[in-house]
Amino acid sequence: MCGIVGYLDKVGTEGGNVGSVLLGMLTALACRGPDSTGVAVFGQHRPDELIAQIKLGENGNGTEYARKIEETGKEFGGREFSQTSAYLRFVFTETNDLHAFITRVEATGDPVEVVSVGRRLEIVKQVGSPSRLEKTFGISAFQGKHGIGHTRLSTESVVDLSHSQPFWGHGYPDLAIVHNGHITNYHQLRRRYEQRGTRFYTENDSEVVAVFLVDKLQQGRGLHTAIESIVRELDGSFSCLVATDSALAFVKDAFSFKPLVFAETDDFVAVATEEVAIRNAIPGDFTVREAQAKEVRVWSR
Repeated sequence: MCGIVGYLDKVGTEGGNVGSVLLGMLTALACRGPDSTGVAVFGQHRPDELIAQIKLGENGNGTEYARKIEETGKEFGGREFSQTSAYLRFVFTETNDLHAFITRVEATGDPVEVVSVGRRLEIVKQVGSPSRLEKTFGISAFQGKHGIGHTRLSTESVVDLSHSQPFWGHGYPDLAIVHNGHITNYHQLRRRYEQRGTRFYTENDSEVVAVFLVDKLQQGRGLHTAIESIVRELDGSFSCLVATDSALAFVKDAFSFKPLVFAETDDFVAVATEEVAIRNAIPGDFTVREAQAKEVRVWSR
């Protein structure tokens, strides 16, 4: 099951209502995934700054971890610290050695995980329904021009914050994915990346999509070419949305078993598992069509 959504405002400002649109789309798909919900939103760019979202634990506690991470964060120019539920958010000075930042922060304790880092990107996830995500984080107030979201029905791995989606392209700023389906060569791919020293945070096969894209982009591939590689090198039946600081994209597998529809007008692009999600969130007269097998689309801001 699972439901995935994406939205790009073509004409609005950085203060657009992307959070409200994503929430409306996810609410319509809540029946597809009652286990957990999350969004990746791309807001206003902050020159020479990065925004971090840090998971402190699973139960909303973590005051001691938060205190230690604040101390570490200040060494990287951290400021504007705030904690909501299990997440600590702060801004820090852009660095060329993001690996050092991640290593220092995650050394605070086993439950600690850097959920996202970006010039625009912020990921928040919550076990439970879209309404619970809204109650905790107020995502309807999130501003920006584009974002993606996911509502999950767990079929193979545990239900917790780490296994929830979206997944960050860990270590690569401003890259996030949501995925519906199964990657059947997941274990083969995982072993390959682990042999290179890549750390996996979950047993969720969707995580390997983000790892795969980071690998391709770090090789110097363009986003469109990297996403096309998913069709050739990842086996299974899936639909996937990809977002960066400047683009929204989707890819559909060769079998076209997993549903995906999209609408594009002069004003917006909307992508979702079901048409009802787009209609629920966006009024007006426009055409929604089904994505085809092996189809890849990339829209730039």
